[in-house]
Amino acid sequence: MFQLSFFSKLNLQEQDAFRKHLVYVLIEGVILGVLALNEFVFVKSLQGSNYQLGFLFQFSMVLFTFLVLINEFLKRIKNRKKLLRVVAWVTRLPLAFIWFFPHSAAELHAHPWFHYVFLGLFLLYFTGNIFIYPNINLLLKNSYSHHNFGKLYSYATSMNKIVMLVVTFVYGYLLDINNFAFVYVFPVVAILGVISLYKLSSIPFPESQQVIVRSGIWTSVKKSVSEMSAILKRNVTYRHFEMGFMLYGFSFMISVTVITLYFYDALNLNYSSVAFYKNAYNILAIVLLPFFGKLLGKIDPRKFAAFTFGSVGMYIFSVMITRWFPEHFMVFDVTIYYTLLFYILFHGIFAASMSLLWNIGSAYFCKPEEAGTYQSLHLSLTGIRGIPAPLLGVFFYEQFGFTITFFLAFLFSMGAVGLMLWSARVEGFSKV
Repeated sequence: MFQLSFFSKLNLQEQDAFRKHLVYVLIEGVILGVLALNEFVFVKSLQGSNYQLGFLFQFSMVLFTFLVLINEFLKRIKNRKKLLRVVAWVTRLPLAFIWFFPHSAAELHAHPWFHYVFLGLFLLYFTGNIFIYPNINLLLKNSYSHHNFGKLYSYATSMNKIVMLVVTFVYGYLLDINNFAFVYVFPVVAILGVISLYKLSSIPFPESQQVIVRSGIWTSVKKSVSEMSAILKRNVTYRHFEMGFMLYGFSFMISVTVITLYFYDALNLNYSSVAFYKNAYNILAIVLLPFFGKLLGKIDPRKFAAFTFGSVGMYIFSVMITRWFPEHFMVFDVTIYYTLLFYILFHGIFAASMSLLWNIGSAYFCKPEEAGTYQSLHLSLTGIRGIPAPLLGVFFYEQFGFTITFFLAFLFSMGAVGLMLWSARVEGFSKV
């Protein structure tokens, strides 16, 4: 529990930064609570096609491919406060255009091009993230002391998840009342997105980050790519780690869009039920985060990764067997399948462990000064697998059905587990 006595012990810079950071994450919690149902809105209310749904998810991942280029661009920006505010207007405010979308199914069928407008608006939205995420770490590392960083960041993250939980349930209920309630909600989200980035940008940027860059941007990008390739060649344990992530990534990205289609086509769930399955696991994740944080610091990260990748396979397996074990019960308007309770359990384990493995896992394989390069490589590889995987999931579903697609995703995750355990056995590990 975060106590006021702890807050009073912070220096003035930390107190000011934390207040602004907390406002930012609370507003973002509202936004993420709405976006948690975005794919289901697209397929249920907007009646988007399966491949269009695949593109909607793909946009959130594939843009990481450009992270190396964006990082070099950011090094050349002196006024990052202004940059964040420009990003707010260019990538967040356009969501207000959804106000002009059709307000009924009949209107939508007469104007199917709105599907492409929706996709374009969210391609723009997700583009903003590759400018925002690098700046968040820069701001917080400059504003919080090393001693207080973890506690302040974890508290803000927990508050973000709590707000997200509440908003997703409320939003799901509104959508059950009116399937087109999103046309009224997204203009509010657009305004909140601008406000949140203005609040984030009010945290002072470190003056020392105004780097003098002497080489051209493309020369720098080429040098960064060459350095990343060399890392994969010489660091065997890290190469195995990223190979495992590649297999896991295909498992996750193949299944995520198909699970949304399964909830809609096979289980015929309403918005309240989907909100439950999209959110209940986060409650477990909040509880497990401190335990997994301690565990990752004590064991080989490849063994931790094997555990994490295994949890993905198990939640996919839990969804897959719902077809053979369809027993369920109702709580208010929420349809609860017994097998999907295991989905929530394993997804909670995955959400807690992956939030750590994703953000700091690569740092265990390198020296502190190399952490940025290793994480950039990690995220760039995410973008690369994000190009084919979501659409492959839709392709396999349309060709072979839900069961074969889920089983294929399950096999990828188990392959990732096997690779991590094999690597841990044959290649020693020592913390750098």
